Amino acid sequence: MDFGLVLQTDPPASRVISLMKRAERNGFSYGWTFDSAVLWQEPFVIYSQILANTTRLKVGPMVTNPGTRTWEVTASTFATLNDMFGNRTVCGIGRGDSAMRVAGRKPNTLARISEAMKVIRELGSGREADLGGTVVRFPWVGEGAELPVWMAAYGPKALKMAGEEADGFILQLADLYLTEYMVKAVKDAAVAAGRDPAEVTICVAAPAYVTEDDSPEALAHAREQCRWFGGMVGNHVADLVSKYGEHSAQVPDELTDYIKARQGYDYSHHGRSGNPDTQFVPDEIVDRFCLIGPVERHIEKLEALRALGVDQFAVYDMHDAQEAVIDAYGTRVIPAIVG
Repeated sequence: MDFGLVLQTDPPASRVISLMKRAERNGFSYGWTFDSAVLWQEPFVIYSQILANTTRLKVGPMVTNPGTRTWEVTASTFATLNDMFGNRTVCGIGRGDSAMRVAGRKPNTLARISEAMKVIRELGSGREADLGGTVVRFPWVGEGAELPVWMAAYGPKALKMAGEEADGFILQLADLYLTEYMVKAVKDAAVAAGRDPAEVTICVAAPAYVTEDDSPEALAHAREQCRWFGGMVGNHVADLVSKYGEHSAQVPDELTDYIKARQGYDYSHHGRSGNPDTQFVPDEIVDRFCLIGPVERHIEKLEALRALGVDQFAVYDMHDAQEAVIDAYGTRVIPAIVG
């Protein structure tokens, strides 16, 4: 199992770079960031500095979308970074929940994501792609270039598309039941499409908060630091409920039941601990969706995730113990999992 670190690109960028360097020193192999141009700083500028200040770390957005940049610009940016630093990027892509809505637009359709994935992958790997009737190719991309595209998904159609078309699947929650359910959907879709399901990298991303013990006080603090995540996931779940209904065979009740008390969402607090719009998220959901508690609990849940076919766990590190969690994973968690 690989490990990744996920950050927002809040200023100063130097802190984002410093935390990514710390992550590499502690055995993390991927560095991810949010990508929402209004809410945070431009990630691709910062990726260049992360790559320049690390040697092995692969970087990418969790996630970009096909609506805020033209596809050839996105592909060119990735290809330039890969040319400079040696195929050390991954294109995580999704509907663009915050990036699109904050700018007054609707999230992208699955059809648009499908088209964009093909164009970005082909151009970023030095091959031709059709931009709506105009076929182009980057003449400066060298031999051996490659750009994997990983797709974030929750709903049945998106899971099917991830299995059929994406190089990787990003699941933003660490609930064991839902992980098993969704990984199976992706892998089944890959098989039905004639693909080797092992070709689809499975990445689970969720907050991790390491406590000294499992006392009620320690766990309560950890939950408050991670409760925002249930609200972020709730945005996507609300869209699924709107599309498929509150109780549907298409979407598990385990994913949809908890958002019944949800009342609006202010993106100015998106992805941040203390988000006032996420008090509806119950402790049970925090415990199921996140990794909290002493090191032993983290190791136990990570081993269970690995048994479900998860290839990477990416730590959302938006809370009051960023360095401590990176270091705890580096000294105690990652060695126990990787060996």
